Amino acid sequence: MFKAFINAFKVKELRDKILFTMGVIILCRVAANIPCPGVDMANLDKYFTQLGTESQAAGQFLGMFDLFSGGALQKFAIGALGIMPYISASIIMQLLVPVVPSLEKLQREGEVGHAKINQYTRYLTIVICMIQGAMAAVAMTNPSRLGLPSPALPLVMNPGTGFIIMSMIILTAGTMVLVWLGERITERGIGNGVSIIITANIIERLPQAVMGVVEMMQGGFSSSGTRFRLVHVLLLFIIFAVVTALTILLTQGQRKVPIQMAKRIQGNKISGGTTYMPLKVNFPGVMPIIFAGAILIFPPVILQVIPPLRFLGVYFSHDSYSYMCIYGLLILAFSYFWVANMFNPVQISDNLKKEGAYIPGIRPGKPTADFLDSTMTRVTFAGAIFLTGLAVFPMLLTKWLKIPYDIASFFGGTSLLIIVGVTIDTLSQLESHLVMRHYEGFLQRGRLKGRRG
Repeated sequence: MFKAFINAFKVKELRDKILFTMGVIILCRVAANIPCPGVDMANLDKYFTQLGTESQAAGQFLGMFDLFSGGALQKFAIGALGIMPYISASIIMQLLVPVVPSLEKLQREGEVGHAKINQYTRYLTIVICMIQGAMAAVAMTNPSRLGLPSPALPLVMNPGTGFIIMSMIILTAGTMVLVWLGERITERGIGNGVSIIITANIIERLPQAVMGVVEMMQGGFSSSGTRFRLVHVLLLFIIFAVVTALTILLTQGQRKVPIQMAKRIQGNKISGGTTYMPLKVNFPGVMPIIFAGAILIFPPVILQVIPPLRFLGVYFSHDSYSYMCIYGLLILAFSYFWVANMFNPVQISDNLKKEGAYIPGIRPGKPTADFLDSTMTRVTFAGAIFLTGLAVFPMLLTKWLKIPYDIASFFGGTSLLIIVGVTIDTLSQLESHLVMRHYEGFLQRGRLKGRRG
């Protein structure tokens, strides 16, 4: 495996791609550490400490965005919104394509249609950035207007409309620059530009988590005072290795449906024969976790505004079993929702019929569509159960072992899924370049398969 990394730098084209990608990541990290003008950084740092003790709901809300911005939100940096507005716009467009006939028609037009959809996605990204940027600026000037606790000291030196407009423009421009840099990685780097930027932002928190483990060894748990010894560290590493291995299995797992295609002669080549259609076990990826987490942010905030219903807030506490159950049920529901919107068995059946292909033992047309639908339903059930367990596991570590959630989040959930998925995709692309040039890949037997492979 290490030999493959060395070989990657021997190939000039591949070396240039890797160095270019590393340079862009450094630029993204710079954007995450340059604060917007007019912000009092000392008071802002004290305020985030205050949030962690006074408002758990607000801490969860801001923590989710800060995860994908790589800590930029806590500094109110020019990259504070991160690249998530673009991800949100992409998700919205993906959900609209099957619903809006004009968008579905564009998707079928090939590269021209995809370019048009990408253009609409960028326009929608700007709209989302302006809304989120305005909300972030308002929260900086007067957090109580968004239901957040009031700071002890002012966060903005000269609050007012001018600061809100300026911050909105800067944050929007920052996100669009990150999107542009991500596209440059896809074009000139090693691919998966947007995903690589998100992964780099998540990994940025890893040294802080490691330092947290060291501090726990020196001083014990802050909540229970139990001494965190070396054996506990070794146990955590074993758990991390097992969970990572299971995450890889979830990411790579697929149900192979055999496809028989009519043989065709094209020149001197014969195409067709027996192949298979891979049905991904985790078809929706990390989206159900993101959707479920985003929805559960709002009930505690809403219940605080309605005094007669405040007693229900305890059921939405992040460390309660009721929250975990609701969270798990939402993940299961969104897993099927995503598959229902993105996986079209009727269209797949029609495409197979047009190409003269069929599933052995299944008649073309509606029987094939029904077979694919029932098979994908069973596969999705297994993947959704696995995904739910992976998402809830960090919460259980925090509740049972009193491990801070900043550390436990690397033992499952969104962080680990994104890191594993993007790493596998990136290594798969690097391996394809190496194999093309007659170098050995990262595995002695077999080959790495990306999420699209």
